[in-house]
Amino acid sequence: MTTKQGGYDISLHTVRAQLAQAGIELHVTKKRVKNINFRLKPYTLMVSVPVFVTTVQIAQAVAKRVPWAIANHAQVLEQYKRKRNPSAQSSTADSPILLWGVEQLFTLRHDEKIAYYRHQLSEVMPSLFEKWQPVVGAHANEIRLKKMHTRWGSCNTRARRIWLSVYLPAYPIECTEYVIVHELCHLHHANHSRAFWQTVATAMPDYQHWHNMLAGKTGKLD
Repeated sequence: MTTKQGGYDISLHTVRAQLAQAGIELHVTKKRVKNINFRLKPYTLMVSVPVFVTTVQIAQAVAKRVPWAIANHAQVLEQYKRKRNPSAQSSTADSPILLWGVEQLFTLRHDEKIAYYRHQLSEVMPSLFEKWQPVVGAHANEIRLKKMHTRWGSCNTRARRIWLSVYLPAYPIECTEYVIVHELCHLHHANHSRAFWQTVATAMPDYQHWHNMLAGKTGKLD
C-alpha cells in the first residue's frame, strides 16, 4: 500500500530500501502506545506504533524520519563502540604523565599509568597516614587503593576503612594529604556537617585550596 508525499509514492517497501542503502534495517512493532515512537540503534531503526495506526500512516511517519536516521546513524555507531570498549583508545595511546602535579619526561599507556600511580601512592601512603593521624586524632584500621573515577576517597566509618583513588598522584601531594585528612575526619563525623568541616580546618587550615583544586576534576569526596 502506498501514499504520496511531495509528489512521490511512499510505501514501507520504499523507506526500507532507503534505510537499507545506509545499512539500517527497519523494525516496526505495534504496541499499546499512544504515539509513534522512534529509536535509532546500531544498524536498526526501531519504530513502535499504536495498534490502530494504518500501514499508510506508518509509511508517512517513517518517511519523514529517514533523513534523520541516516544523518545520525554514524554518531550512534560511534557511541556504541565507545560503550563496548571504553578504554580501547586510552589503553593503546601513550599520554604524558603527571606525578604530584609535575609533568614527567616519559609517556605511558593508560593501563601502565594506573600501575605507576598505584605504586607511587603505595610508597608515600604509610608516611602520610603516620603524619596526619595524630593531627586529626583518628586512626584507620585499614587503608586501600582503588581505581575510582568518581571519588577521590571514601570512608567506611564502622570498619574504619579508608579508600584512596589511584589517580591522586597526578596532582600535588598536598591534594592527597587533604583527602587523607578529609577521610580521617569522617571517623569523628560521619556526615559533612559544620562540625566536620571545622575539624578539617583545625587539622589542615589551608585545606580549601587543595579542596578547590580537586573539586574542579571528576572525583568527589565521601
